[in-house]
Parts: sequence; C-alpha cells; structure tokens
Amino acid sequence: MTYLQSNDNASAATGRLRGGGCIFCDKPSENHDAENLIVQRGQTAYVILNLYPYNNGHLMVVPYAHVPSPEQLEAVTLTEIMALMNQGITVLRTLYSPQAFNVGMNIGMAAGAGIAGHVHLHVVPRWAGDTNFMTVAAETRVIPEDLTTTWQRMKNAWPRM
Repeated sequence: MTYLQSNDNASAATGRLRGGGCIFCDKPSENHDAENLIVQRGQTAYVILNLYPYNNGHLMVVPYAHVPSPEQLEAVTLTEIMALMNQGITVLRTLYSPQAFNVGMNIGMAAGAGIAGHVHLHVVPRWAGDTNFMTVAAETRVIPEDLTTTWQRMKNAWPRM
C-alpha cells in the first residue's frame, strides 16, 4: 500500500489511502496486531501505537466505525473509547512513569487531524523537558525505544490491568 503524503488534502480529509482504503479501518481487519502495532482490541474500538510518536508510548484509541467526528458515534463506543483511554493511561503510568499526559482529538483538518475522516483519540505521555534540541533545531523527534519494543511492553502489561 502507498500512503498519502500529508499535503494530499482531499485524501487526508477522508483518511483514505490511495486505492480507497482507510488506515484505521484496514489495520484491524488485517489481523496482524504486532505488525500493525495494535495493542488492545475492544468490542467497538481498539488501541494502536502512533507510527510517528511524539514520545515513547504515544497511543491512539480508535473506533472501528469510520466517522469523522465523535458526535456520530454510538454511546457504547464513546464509553469504550474512554475505558480504553483509562486503561492505556494506567499501562503507561506503570511502564514509563510519565509526569503528565496530553489526551485529545483533532477533529477536522483545520484542527490538525492527519486522518480527518476517521476520528481517533491521542494519549501522549509527557515528562518535564521532554522536548529536546532535535525537535527544535532539526524538526526531528528522537525516541529512545523502538516501536516494536514499546508494543511488546504494552501488550504484555495490558492484560494485567
């Protein structure tokens, strides 16, 4: 699959890949959770690591329903998204001892949504001073743990919560 560049506004707005698929719809249907970085599956939503994390442990809670905004989701899905978010925060506290969290949704391209067509919730663990000179000087983030290791640690910790 070829993923769209962020400047392809028409496709980024719908969350579609070239060829018509949606990354947030396609990944859970492939049943390759380790490869796709899916940490946990619920009935109406799932947890996946961000492929381009701001910090170690940056995860997203994604409904299976392909809708652009949370008010289009059923109450049961909204409830499960919040429950998975709480579980994710608990796992992140246990594994990484962050000092704080950023939690939120970017709804629509004007709000910064990279995949605006499929709503999702970001959970980003934070530490004082976690922005280093590489981010400022080179527009590059340095993550000291690879995503495969992060996925394995989170996957192993999740069932115990």
